Amino acid sequence: MNVFVTGGAGYIGSVCVEELLNAGHVVTVFDNLTEGHRSAVDPRAKFVLGDLADRELVARALTDARAEAVIHFAAHALVGESMQNPGKYFRNNVANGLNLLDAAVAARVRKFVFSSTCATYGVPEKMPMDESLPQLPVNPYGESKLMFEKMLLWYRQLHGLEFVAFRYFNAAGASKKFGEHHRIETHLIPNVLKVALGQKEQCEIFGTNYPTPDGTCIRDYIHIVDLAQAHILALAPGRAGFFNLGNGSGYSVREVIHACERISGQPIKSIEQPRRAGDPPRLVAAADKAFKELDWQPKFPKLEAIVATAWDWHKRHPQGYRD
Repeated sequence: MNVFVTGGAGYIGSVCVEELLNAGHVVTVFDNLTEGHRSAVDPRAKFVLGDLADRELVARALTDARAEAVIHFAAHALVGESMQNPGKYFRNNVANGLNLLDAAVAARVRKFVFSSTCATYGVPEKMPMDESLPQLPVNPYGESKLMFEKMLLWYRQLHGLEFVAFRYFNAAGASKKFGEHHRIETHLIPNVLKVALGQKEQCEIFGTNYPTPDGTCIRDYIHIVDLAQAHILALAPGRAGFFNLGNGSGYSVREVIHACERISGQPIKSIEQPRRAGDPPRLVAAADKAFKELDWQPKFPKLEAIVATAWDWHKRHPQGYRD
């Protein structure tokens, strides 16, 4: 298929583009490079520098690409920042996303795949988390993603746009070519590995008195290549709806640090900090729906395998991307 990927120069987008190309799809990447990196775009893809705020450019790029499917990654995604500047998140994740939706309908795109988040659930009522949970976001980031999910429902009803929305848990790891380099790094694994690389003196543990086996938060980590494969499976006609993407196995902050020590062979110093406001003790996915309806099966479910690929990429790219 001709696939139009927004945010294809970012962490998740770059690996998904690589996997799409490996599967034989023709890919156009649309990115403004405020968060992404030009060198993270697979050279086999066509690249368009542009912003979703530019309605005419988005529409023209979709038409020029003869897009049959859109995979929409482009978004602001820092929870803390969304609490300080909510307008930035609603403007980009909702209003600019609407420009993309309208352009997709005008270009007669057949399938729309959306990068959503488990943050739409807020603090979950039960664990593991399945798609039946009420969605009660506790920050503007999660709210902006939920608003876009609701827009997709209306566009399906009124325009017949078939969509899949994936609610991610914690993406991690790397492919052989592409890895994780955020200009503001908030994710645990790359920050822990920076200590192993000698780039940081220590990593931080926020909260050690949670009701978990070792007192630290537990999260579900999913390998970036497994995440990408789910998006490729979603392109098939007839596959539609909302899906959680995770491994169903949670790992604590301390377990992640210990895994990074084992894989890197380096001691990793950590310091204990107070809890962060709004951090639930445990977030673990129930991804049975994706297993059954998409025939999706993660190839890298174990934490050690995820960390090993991340460590390999960071060793080869200690400063990340150059642009």
